[in-house]
Amino acid sequence: MPHDPEAPIAAAMQPLLSYLEHEAQPMIVLDPGYNILAANTAYQRQFGAVGKPYIGDKCYRVSHHYEVPCDQSGEHCPMKKALEQKGPDRVLHIHHTPRGPEHVDVELRPILDARREVVAYVERLATVRSASARPSGEGLVGQSAAFNAAIEAVQRVAPSMLPVLLLGESGTGKELFARAVHEASPRARGPFVVVDCSGLTEALFESELFGYEKGAFTGAHARKPGLVETAQGGTLFLDEMGDVPLAMQVKLLRLIESGTFRRVGGLETLQSDFRLVAATHKTLQQMVDDGRFRQDLYYRISAFPIALPPLRERLGDIPLLVQSFLQRAAPGQPRLVVEPAALARLQAHAWPGNIRELRNVLERARLFADDGVLRAEHLPSSLGQTRTSVPIPTVQPLVRGPETDDAAILQAVAGQRGTRKELARRLGMSERTLYRRLKALGLDQGLPDEGELSAGAPSG
Repeated sequence: MPHDPEAPIAAAMQPLLSYLEHEAQPMIVLDPGYNILAANTAYQRQFGAVGKPYIGDKCYRVSHHYEVPCDQSGEHCPMKKALEQKGPDRVLHIHHTPRGPEHVDVELRPILDARREVVAYVERLATVRSASARPSGEGLVGQSAAFNAAIEAVQRVAPSMLPVLLLGESGTGKELFARAVHEASPRARGPFVVVDCSGLTEALFESELFGYEKGAFTGAHARKPGLVETAQGGTLFLDEMGDVPLAMQVKLLRLIESGTFRRVGGLETLQSDFRLVAATHKTLQQMVDDGRFRQDLYYRISAFPIALPPLRERLGDIPLLVQSFLQRAAPGQPRLVVEPAALARLQAHAWPGNIRELRNVLERARLFADDGVLRAEHLPSSLGQTRTSVPIPTVQPLVRGPETDDAAILQAVAGQRGTRKELARRLGMSERTLYRRLKALGLDQGLPDEGELSAGAPSG
């Protein structure tokens, strides 16, 4: 009989493959050439019908629909680092699934032989539920690199009890990110309690946070639990932390360090049990230097800072955000279609008010879209005039490929007057790939194709 050099490896893999099959999360085994050697049932369910022949296919083709590995397509490939370090690597990717693009937390572990050479890899994939990579009626939405970096940081810190400090301009979605930390943590079944620190006086802040006893002050006719008690077993989110009065920062520090507090007017020392997430649009380090914020409190709350990107740094997410906000219309309001020229205008704006400003602009524009189409003339005349470094997109020749970002696709669509086949050729990608990308952006109905006249759109 001919000798099969891979037979010993296959035999050694059998206990591992049996273990993978009992795992609830999707898992695969890869060889150093990116080929899928085995996939458990959970993986097959995530990427298509059970029994689909993934064995022997490239992981980047299945997950990303790329023709080359991730690191050659502008993404971080964990296999490269795992090979160099002979240890695990973890990264957040956007994978294509039958449900559309999804954020996936990818963990790759190498399998070493007796000579410490990598013979295979085990990859575990966990779908991120706190963010959507396609238009969604609620929650965090985005696909850009800056957005994904923030989501990856959330996934890293959520399982721990470390305090999290969210840093970002007003309107960047700090409460949604705080909720994402909570929902990805072991305390997800507990309460998520928001404390808006802006505009609270010292006395009001203390009574809101710690509660008060009956008779503690005029009008205190009954005992009232504070928000610290309400957050027991869950997460306490202190929004606009930079507005906490200096005198109250001492009591807040004591609460964090000792885990104890007293209600206003009370003598009993109570025990607290909460995960702390704080947020601010202010530069706390500068406030520390100016004596407006306690240094010891700053170090306690900033154990794991996460920078939230402004909207001007994630312009490729605007189409997803636009479609998401339009999905969140009040009952009875018609669904709108956004013309490419309007999207180009939206992407030319600097968005000093970030996502909150975008939402308000869309709500105003909706009132003028009587025929169900949101056009550029429905947007404020000043839109786009605040951007100085990035001009309104103009069409340039593009020869790129499947890794072309959403902003470039939108730029090309805005100036395209031909068919989808012509646009795909110009972008350097297949028509099927372009159709999938347009569908994810909500633009699949806006560009004609020669074949659609007789055969319909290509399958996605």
